[in-house]
Amino acid sequence: MSRHAIIAAAARGCLPAWARFSASRYAHMQRVAELLGTWAEQFGLPEHEVERWRAVGYLHDALKGVDAEELRDELGTAAEGLPDPVLHGPAAARRLAAEGIDDEALLRAIAGHTLGDAEFDRLGCCLYAADFLEPGRNLRNEWRAGLRARMPEDWPEVVNEVLAARIEHQIERERPVHRATMDFWNARTEGAAWASASEL
Repeated sequence: MSRHAIIAAAARGCLPAWARFSASRYAHMQRVAELLGTWAEQFGLPEHEVERWRAVGYLHDALKGVDAEELRDELGTAAEGLPDPVLHGPAAARRLAAEGIDDEALLRAIAGHTLGDAEFDRLGCCLYAADFLEPGRNLRNEWRAGLRARMPEDWPEVVNEVLAARIEHQIERERPVHRATMDFWNARTEGAAWASASEL
């Protein structure tokens, strides 16, 4: 798989002409990219992979500023069953694919970064975590700082904690948990011992 000019540019914070986002959203994207780039370096990944991880941090919200109805029209049947706030991910992945990017793991990470995806690789999982853990979010700051401090060495457990917290948030507010999120949870915990009937 060859390196793509869009990925190289995005790693530097230069996004495609079709991207739409606010200044505050760009600051969020920058923080996510910085986290992912740092984690990639700490994983010992080669320079082109660090670039790829940083690019994902910038590109995941590239269409966050586009109206949901426009994105729904663009996605067509691919938008079925998806709530408005998550449409920007699949739409950005589709546009990147149309630009000739054939990196399936990268496209999957961007498409599923809000809900999660049972087929995420390490990059997808780390984007899911970074999107929630970046320090600009003013939410349970001490807890999130503790999770960031455990990255990337403890990344599987950190991802699971973030995922569990987001599911719990939905349940506490009596909101539905999307099937993609539950599938992500089940995939992350597959192989764990099931509780016996006496433990339920």
